[in-house]
Amino acid sequence: MTDLLSTPVRPADGSDAGVTLDDFRPDWSRVVDPGDEPTTADLARAHAEAERLLADHGVTYGADAPEGGAHAWRLDPVPVVLDEPEWTALDAALVQRAELLDAVLQDVYGARRLLTDQLLPPTTVLAHPGFLRQVDGLRMPGGRELVLTATDLVRDASGAWCAVADRTQAPSGAAYAMEDRRVVAQVMAGVYRQASIQRLGPFFHALRQALRDAAPRESDEPRVALLSSGPASETAFDQAYLASMLGLPLVEGGDLLVREGRVWMRGLDGLERVDVLLRRVDAEWCDPLDLRAGSRLGVPGLVRAVRAGTVSLVNPLGSSVLENPALLAYLPRLARTVLDQDLLLPSAATWWCGEDSARQHVLTNLARLVLLPTARGTDGGAVLGWTLGHRERADLAARIAAEPWAWVGQEPVGPAGPVVDGSPVGVGSDLTSADGVGPADLGPRAAVLRTFAVAHRSTYTVMAGGLARVAPQAVVSSSTGASAKDVWVLASSAEPAVEPADETPAETVVARIPATGISPRTAENLYWMGRYAERAEDRARVLRVVADRWDDFHARPASAGGRALAVLLASLVPDALPAGPTTSTATAATPDAAAGTPEGRAPDTVHPVAPTPPALRALALDPRLDGTVARSVRRMAGCAAAVRDQLSTDTFGPIARIERALRDERSRSRAPRSASSAADLRAVTAGLRPALDGVLEGLLAVAGIAAEGLVRDVGWRLLDAGRRVERAQHLVESLQATLVDQRPVAVDRLVLESVLTTHESVITARRRYQGGARVPQVLELLVLDRTNPRSLAYQLARLQEDLAAVPVAGASTDQRDHLLGDVVALVDELDPAAASVVGADGRRVRLAETLESMRWRLRSAADEIEKVHFVRPAPGQALEDLWDAPA
Repeated sequence: MTDLLSTPVRPADGSDAGVTLDDFRPDWSRVVDPGDEPTTADLARAHAEAERLLADHGVTYGADAPEGGAHAWRLDPVPVVLDEPEWTALDAALVQRAELLDAVLQDVYGARRLLTDQLLPPTTVLAHPGFLRQVDGLRMPGGRELVLTATDLVRDASGAWCAVADRTQAPSGAAYAMEDRRVVAQVMAGVYRQASIQRLGPFFHALRQALRDAAPRESDEPRVALLSSGPASETAFDQAYLASMLGLPLVEGGDLLVREGRVWMRGLDGLERVDVLLRRVDAEWCDPLDLRAGSRLGVPGLVRAVRAGTVSLVNPLGSSVLENPALLAYLPRLARTVLDQDLLLPSAATWWCGEDSARQHVLTNLARLVLLPTARGTDGGAVLGWTLGHRERADLAARIAAEPWAWVGQEPVGPAGPVVDGSPVGVGSDLTSADGVGPADLGPRAAVLRTFAVAHRSTYTVMAGGLARVAPQAVVSSSTGASAKDVWVLASSAEPAVEPADETPAETVVARIPATGISPRTAENLYWMGRYAERAEDRARVLRVVADRWDDFHARPASAGGRALAVLLASLVPDALPAGPTTSTATAATPDAAAGTPEGRAPDTVHPVAPTPPALRALALDPRLDGTVARSVRRMAGCAAAVRDQLSTDTFGPIARIERALRDERSRSRAPRSASSAADLRAVTAGLRPALDGVLEGLLAVAGIAAEGLVRDVGWRLLDAGRRVERAQHLVESLQATLVDQRPVAVDRLVLESVLTTHESVITARRRYQGGARVPQVLELLVLDRTNPRSLAYQLARLQEDLAAVPVAGASTDQRDHLLGDVVALVDELDPAAASVVGADGRRVRLAETLESMRWRLRSAADEIEKVHFVRPAPGQALEDLWDAPA
């Protein structure tokens, strides 16, 4: 396997006879003792373990979607190894490049001497969509305009480094690099412990300090937040993990507002000032008033707050003008003029088509160049000239001639053939060659190294490594399946080996926003994460009990067990019973109702019928149906991903294992072919119990991590409140469906035992009521017993305690508290013996009335909780100018 990024292996005699592909191969002798090199089997094991760990950590790339739009992050555990002398030279070159780009940015938004002196064609700046006139003339505190920058590097045919792109808008990937290091340090532990590797932590410490330095001068204790575009962003994990490492609130545009010239974050108990925003939203979307009208990702009035000097953005608005690939052609002369130095890091040979001679060169050599639009995200991305047929090439030439300023041609570079960094990419009809022109063999692999630099003190600090990506084709893009690699920069002096967690910066230098520190959006996600987790657990417990009863009694429907099974099935899903006169005429609960939103009540009577195969597997495994275990788990995972910065990193391992258990069982085909075959009826629950056991183990792990790993702040209170609301509703509705109707003693005994098992109280009942639990005893244990963590009284007490600790800004809690107080009163007034009295119609009428009163009040209280705590304003946007609207 070739390694196109590591320091090439030179001949043993030290001669320099040129670099070939054979020189680009993993050289383990640099990092491990002879004889300890990983074998092929070791690397295969490491790859499989890395996949598992990445899934457990919830690492994804791509926009999230209800049907699973994001895909797993791909990681090759074999690291890129760079020796210290090579890195020292590259580090200096990257610092120089960052200083040059910073000077260019200051000039184009200032004196613009580079334009007036014709060192830089004005069109490359003023006509570029990244140049924002709205922020012209503004200056960042701290002396640097460009705070954070990334440069994408490849090796050329000689093995030297070459820059192909600069990322200055909102550079992504630093958190992915840290995650890659964590995983590789674990799966390649033997090699990692022996290697003397420079650490990534200093870069993140420098980033923290840079954010403080960027704050307005009047801010004594700067408050910093990370502005995200939300879970729909391709790099949502990168943003959330970075916020978690830096100790910053992860906010979206709707969480912020501008008032009195300042930026504020909406907190649960009022507004909290924000001084610095680490921006991960493209500039044009940041303000619907002054920039892109209609944007719902930004903050109305943000530009005006920036102009007032009350908030700083990192990187500043307008910095994406430096991403214009046309600038690559002019950086050498800019370095000589601005820095009085030769450019240390060359760029790929680039020709801007806005110049006549350059355009002619590009059109003449169209078949062998990479064509790039000067603005990212336009014209379909890069075009590989050698993939175009004659007609496609002619069409492209016409587009270039029509808008020459919008295109550049770039020489393909790479030791194994051309490497193109970016996504998406527009290619022609044939990736090898349309007519024999251009490289037909792209080599075994293409690779790009993204490096990161941050302004620190009077210079820049470069991450000792970076994010490497490799692909089997010329286009290297995470969206098209490229794999990441960790980058190890060797150190001459041995550093003590540390655990991967120690790579993460430890001290919090940037102050966390005080008070609640969470927005209503974050609060709502935490609350619903708790609800969905409890909903999934409740449904899994019910299904597990029903599956056991099905296996025992489905073949004997007339027996006591068969009749008890019919009661349980009717309470779970009405489709489990055949239609017709043998079923109850009462309205039964829908599948989603059994998960916590019932709209009916249990059947009055259940006759001994032979039930058809119920959709038990669908109720557990189908993520498309509301109320299923899989659906609740998916929504819980979505809420957790949206508040990753609030949760322990250990939370995502159990969630990943739950999803894996459901996915594995879903992939097995166990559908019964008929309702008459005994084997097919047994297949209804085949494999279901182990899957549900795995789900419950994971959900209990999530609950345990929250209980033991999170401080009792507002976020934890809302997470716990969501659990209590859901558990209380489920308990009341479960009792409604199973305890209201009188049944023969043998049937009732099995039904009550099933209810106690579902609510994790059967062991206590057996120990406490050795003569057997009847309805009064079940009510005492599941409704009244405040020492039972599964009882209704316990849920209400915890819920009231949680809500009392959650601040409220402006809204009245009277109705919420009144409803919960009524339910508490109903619990206190409940007499189990009196409520168990059966009327002439065979029903426990008093119990039915009490449970129904509890049910609707709990529903209404849940609605009030959302009204009080989670109401968010509609997204702000600019109004259309009706005077300029077309007739």
